[in-house]
Amino acid sequence: MPALLTAASTMMCPHGGTVTAIPGSTRASAGAAILRGSDTFIIAGCAFNIAGAPSPCVSVNWVVTATRVQHAGALVLNESSMGLCLAATQAPQGTVIIAATQSRVSGL
Repeated sequence: MPALLTAASTMMCPHGGTVTAIPGSTRASAGAAILRGSDTFIIAGCAFNIAGAPSPCVSVNWVVTATRVQHAGALVLNESSMGLCLAATQAPQGTVIIAATQSRVSGL
């Protein structure tokens, strides 16, 4: 099984911006709150620009989640999940890079 994504996972946009997750539920953890596709993900520090005009990635829309594992009614994210980094205009600007994950799980 692919490793789970948690609030402690390291993720970034393809342009070097840092992805920060805001979990909607903290009842299950793997060292930190387990992330779900329905959680909020913001991006800071993206340096992408188009024709000299800044167009930074600001959020993530997860299009592929785990297919069988749910937490609090929503599918969780794992290292096989795919998220699109979006500009403020909602234009997709590349996929999330998942650099570090956690594989241990404990529930309350």
